[in-house]
Amino acid sequence: MNSPSNPWPALPFAEWKDTAVTLHMWTQIVGKIRLTLSPWTNHSWHVTLYVTSRGLTTSPIPHGTSTFEIRFDFIDHELRILKSDGAVRILTLRAQSVAKFYQEVMKALAELNLPVSINTMPNEIENPIPFDRDEEHRSYDREYANRFWRVLVQTDRVFKEFRSRFCGKCSPVHFFWGSFDLAVTRFSGRPAPPHPGGIPHLPDAITREAYSQEVSSLGFWPGNAAAPTPIFYSYAYPEPPGFTEAKVQPAAAFYDPKVREFILPYDVVRTAEQPDEVLLDFAQSTYDAASTPGKWDRDALQEIKPSLHFSHPHS
Repeated sequence: MNSPSNPWPALPFAEWKDTAVTLHMWTQIVGKIRLTLSPWTNHSWHVTLYVTSRGLTTSPIPHGTSTFEIRFDFIDHELRILKSDGAVRILTLRAQSVAKFYQEVMKALAELNLPVSINTMPNEIENPIPFDRDEEHRSYDREYANRFWRVLVQTDRVFKEFRSRFCGKCSPVHFFWGSFDLAVTRFSGRPAPPHPGGIPHLPDAITREAYSQEVSSLGFWPGNAAAPTPIFYSYAYPEPPGFTEAKVQPAAAFYDPKVREFILPYDVVRTAEQPDEVLLDFAQSTYDAASTPGKWDRDALQEIKPSLHFSHPHS
């Protein structure tokens, strides 16, 4: 069931919780390098990572007249830093502390003449430990790091299918290292009321800019110690009238008032006969729950593809 040939492997959080926390901090270090050196893009789209056929990547990062890219490889379990002049540094992903990983990455960048200084305080978590002092988190289970990436590969693929149905403003499908989730967000085109903020160790100004326009957002999150269940989620900001009572698909999906999101357990998708269709039904029905009572201009936002492309009509 969990062989590499299974596209939707089991991902019980309890089995890899220490690796998950360590990997979360490693992705924050790499993400903050991109954040520090990249031009600001609306809704913090300049900070994210992207799913690849081997792991996660920053995409090209500018550094003077050069560019470089940092790639996590969860097949060979390496971190690769590739510079536009052809220089390369390869670090082994292994059980080591966050502090050691931070030191190795910064040393490799310096050797490539790519010096950078980042804010070493983690974002969006309780009780953060600065990266350069974090000797507590030091686990790396190759099997579960690979499983996590394989779930991201499938999720990225299905989310891109869903994204293709929409012609309005829409984010890429991208990985937010702060919250440790993969997400895609549709926008109505209208401004939203100021967000209340309050996300741990994230400036409210960042949150308010991220939610400065009406959104319907879809994502995958692997869980954490407080909520150790991997899930797909969907939320609207602001929530339109009737959103919390909307009937969405599949039947196992439900609205959680604590987090103000519709939730679909990952295991419901991975054990389904047609996982893609189950996930697409969840995506579409939660978008419907946000956009119809929210009075989005759905006809104008529906992508009409050329006849040479096969598509299902979705408004």
